[in-house]
Amino acid sequence: MIDPKKIEEIARQIGAAIPPKMREMADDVESKVKQVLQQKLSQLEFVSREEFDVQTQVLAKTRAKLDELERRVAELSAGNGSAD
Repeated sequence: MIDPKKIEEIARQIGAAIPPKMREMADDVESKVKQVLQQKLSQLEFVSREEFDVQTQVLAKTRAKLDELERRVAELSAGNGSAD
């Protein structure tokens, strides 16, 4: 297995070998990509984790009520069926 410290050292050496103008260009590209991503993500309609959790709880309660109503309807249907 390759030593992670050795990999870091190699990456550091490669980074040091890159000419300064190339590093500036890479930094500029990274900055522009971050800017575009932030802009596009802000246009999407995301919900917060808190809102998602609240809606998950509401859905679970609604599902439990639906299950209970289905059970009661089945009981009532069974009761009417035996009276025939």
